[in-house]
Amino acid sequence: MQKKHYLCSLIMVTTDLHAELDRLSVSYGADRMVVLVAASVAPVWQKFFSDRFRVLVLADGEENKSLDTLQRVWDFLFEADITRSGLLLCVGGGTVTDLGGLAAATYKRGIHYINIPTTLLAMVDAAVGGKTGINYRGLKNAVGAFYPPVETIVWPEWLSTLPAEQLLSGFAEMLKTGLLADGQKIPQAEGLWQRLMQYDMERMDPTELTPLIADCIAVKQYIVTADPSETGLRKTLNLGHTFGHALEETAFAETKNGAQTGLLHGHAVLYGLIAELYLSHTLLGCEREALQQLTQRMIHYYGRPACKCTDRERIIRLMHQDKKNERATEINCTLLRSTGHPVINQIITDAQADEALEYLFSL
Repeated sequence: MQKKHYLCSLIMVTTDLHAELDRLSVSYGADRMVVLVAASVAPVWQKFFSDRFRVLVLADGEENKSLDTLQRVWDFLFEADITRSGLLLCVGGGTVTDLGGLAAATYKRGIHYINIPTTLLAMVDAAVGGKTGINYRGLKNAVGAFYPPVETIVWPEWLSTLPAEQLLSGFAEMLKTGLLADGQKIPQAEGLWQRLMQYDMERMDPTELTPLIADCIAVKQYIVTADPSETGLRKTLNLGHTFGHALEETAFAETKNGAQTGLLHGHAVLYGLIAELYLSHTLLGCEREALQQLTQRMIHYYGRPACKCTDRERIIRLMHQDKKNERATEINCTLLRSTGHPVINQIITDAQADEALEYLFSL
């Protein structure tokens, strides 16, 4: 078991979740702890742990990161008589950790919460760093708060329950971390991009992935500890997300209209990385090798984006509503001058965004 202490919160990679729950029961008291659990992992939780705690099961999926669901969680906390000395456990993927964190931040002006991420994406990204939120008016994480958990407990055994597409979704965020990390003065960052490139993505074995997961978490936690409220360094973590979020929101809107089946967050980020690496190459002279490596993995593992050229105008409109923009007339991206050397606050034009989308859709 590895324990790492940071300013923002405790990050723990453990092989014994039972022992950690025993520890929390002693520290807080089981009567002062309640659990939010994703429906997809509720059977596992119920089999091993739920007889100790009061549980609210939440449906999976981005459409459930809503004000209505947040109100359900508030009601659950009130009905359980949770006080400001209580604890909320958030067990699930990014939907549960994002929404549960916002509930904890706002209930009685703030209670402790702990994230127990059950997807690879949540382990390396959503559950770490204290960004909480819900989707609002069709925009991803439009309402939220910076409110870090007191702990994040990573139990890699959850990964054995995931389908391949969910593991690939999480691995895309690891690839993003690798692009950012090389060149950073973080021990775990050394050679991370090449180690990720060398990893056999066909296997996705939890035991083999654990060291890479721990290193990606360490890189992110270093960044968010240095810049918890995203005024500078933390903005580098937005690499791939300006395009990625717009692609994800476009796919979600089409799903509601019955046109297609949606887009997993990590897949959207992977496509966003390719678009933003293209701009990094054309605008900042970033080497083309990383773009070529990522494109090969997209074609082999993720498939091409199921978007149409007619979607480009809608995607660009959504990019103008991105949270990072200081003005609605601009599009703010994080780009790379070279692998490991991100450049924040890069304002691109609509024409440049359209060119990057044309490149992505032509692959």
